[in-house]
Amino acid sequence: MKLTGFLAFALLSISILSYGVGGTAFATSDPNPALPISSDTEIYSNGASVTVSGTIKDYDSSAGKGLTFLVISPDNNIVQIGQLLVNEINSDGSFTKSFIAGGSYWKLNGDYTIKFQFGADKSSITVNYVGGEQVVSKPPPPVDDTPEPEPTPEPEPTPEPEPTPEPEPTCGAGTTLVNGICQVVKTEEPKGGGCLIATAAYGTELAPQVQFLREIRDNTVMSTASGISFMTGFNQLYYSFSPTIADMERENPMFQEVVRAFITPMVSTLSIMTLAENGSEVEVLGLGISVIALNLGMYIAAPALVGFKVHKHFKSRK
Repeated sequence: MKLTGFLAFALLSISILSYGVGGTAFATSDPNPALPISSDTEIYSNGASVTVSGTIKDYDSSAGKGLTFLVISPDNNIVQIGQLLVNEINSDGSFTKSFIAGGSYWKLNGDYTIKFQFGADKSSITVNYVGGEQVVSKPPPPVDDTPEPEPTPEPEPTPEPEPTPEPEPTCGAGTTLVNGICQVVKTEEPKGGGCLIATAAYGTELAPQVQFLREIRDNTVMSTASGISFMTGFNQLYYSFSPTIADMERENPMFQEVVRAFITPMVSTLSIMTLAENGSEVEVLGLGISVIALNLGMYIAAPALVGFKVHKHFKSRK
């Protein structure tokens, strides 16, 4: 009976956490001299580029720690989360992070708080998002009523022969022509940021497992209203522990292997979500509940049953 009650309590707790966490998990912090940050401007419209710069005091790149950031909306929901790795931070500790204001998460107009955390040091800054469409207009030139004198006709110059333009080089796939030179196209950062724990576990965000998680999140889960609500609540819980675990993985290769072995079966079960039609509330919700139930059985019910059998076996031998 005790084991049955424990399993029921565990299933109920995880189900509640899976459907979102109310309120905000973070309080606005005062500016930190150890992690000063600033933005290029204070007001942004829809589609504008937000650029935040800062410096990590007494930065030591050999520590292997990443700089975590998140953006919180006026209603205290996390709209974006990510991490700058060691190779994205300058040797003197300075850094710059840019992202686009707008999208499915930027629904409300008002003050958005951008928070950065490096180890125990935290700092935040607030910017104002006005939404709408980005319009750039110029004032009309002043009208001059003074009549201009008629210009004296000049003899027409003899036209010079136009030089024959040189053929432009043909760029291959993944490159584009810039100033006559083929350059590699820089892909935009995926919306919503990456999975910090999985990225640290597999060593790079270009790993197939990390790309698969990102595709399931952006193309399937986020295609429905219930999926967006779930990810909003899940990000609140996930951010509370994921930066610490990701730093531990980079500092301890053995722990990295353990985490990789632990999350690989869960990544495999998420392949069930590919059966859902994008935008279908019923299919995404039904298959999502199936994936949650499968992981509960695999990570909680099965180990608990094995432990119960072993305990019963040793108890019967006494």
